[in-house]
Amino acid sequence: MKKRISVIGAGTCGPETEALAERLGFLIAENGFDLVCGGRMGVQRAACRGAKTAGGRTVGILPGLDFAQANEFVDVPVITGLGHMRNFLVVKNGDAAVAVEGGAGTLSEIGLALKSGIPVVALGHWSGIEGVRPAKGADEAMDILKTLVNG
Repeated sequence: MKKRISVIGAGTCGPETEALAERLGFLIAENGFDLVCGGRMGVQRAACRGAKTAGGRTVGILPGLDFAQANEFVDVPVITGLGHMRNFLVVKNGDAAVAVEGGAGTLSEIGLALKSGIPVVALGHWSGIEGVRPAKGADEAMDILKTLVNG
């Protein structure tokens, strides 16, 4: 089975964060990983768009019970009906997670990943959390993720 990287981050974001997430998604797919995310908008949509540009496969773990919630770049939408509690499934379905900015939902995913033994890389303000590996950009994040996932 292909290794997977979970991308977590803001449901809405500005153009700078969007470009960062898109570059990250592209690199994830280019390096042979599947991308897992919450499947909706913002960072999730941008990362999926980047992954699709590189020919990758994307999985969206959706909060509701409607496949139509998924952004147009999700290959495999997974409905849960769990709302925010789906955050656990987003991180547990990755071999590592990478946080791109975000708010309280992203923070919950970081905590769930760390408690589950899943390594976390952060781009942006979450990089100061104990146990989280900081990265200065998408390329550095990808280098760290490859080391974490491939040993």
